[in-house]
Amino acid sequence: MKKLLFLFLLLNSFSFIAQRFDIDTSKMLQLSGVVVSEEDLNPMSYVTVFNISIRKGVIADYYGFFTMVSFPGDTIYFSNFAYKTSVFVVPDSLTENRYSIIHMLQKDTLNLPEVTVYPWPSKDEFENYFVNMRPYDDAIRRAQKELSGESLAFVAARLDTDASLAFGNVANQRATQLYTNGQLPVNNLLNPYSWAKLIKDWKEGKLSRQ
Repeated sequence: MKKLLFLFLLLNSFSFIAQRFDIDTSKMLQLSGVVVSEEDLNPMSYVTVFNISIRKGVIADYYGFFTMVSFPGDTIYFSNFAYKTSVFVVPDSLTENRYSIIHMLQKDTLNLPEVTVYPWPSKDEFENYFVNMRPYDDAIRRAQKELSGESLAFVAARLDTDASLAFGNVANQRATQLYTNGQLPVNNLLNPYSWAKLIKDWKEGKLSRQ
């Protein structure tokens, strides 16, 4: 049994070698080209270009360029993700050993049925949310409440002084000392402009609103 299997493989090897020597190399040609998209004619990167006739293939480069050895009448197979596969047959009436092409691939688009996504998985949960919801507590009002002066002051009072705030406080004190150098420090209780502004705000009702 082993001898018959060895003899069968040997005969197949001789047949394959004979077929390889029967190839007419004078008909070989260099097939080169660029693969582009049919929508915008932009080059397509890394497209699979496979010669079905001789079972050889290449991968196009980043700019969609490829080159390979083929024969007149060979069938070339183009394949790329999200695009329809395409076939090109090398003309059998070529007189030169070089041939260039620009091959276009079509977008493979699937039209799926419309899908409606709801925020609640069931009708009962929607009814429960609708009955118990608070219509006047939306995201905008919550943001306004969190960014109000009282909320920001409360948060600022709970925060520790960091390096930047400490430096700014020291810098302000230093600027005040330089401004009042050689004289008494500024006291707003004796500042007539501050008193005038206080009286004006009191008449306009700004103090009561605060």
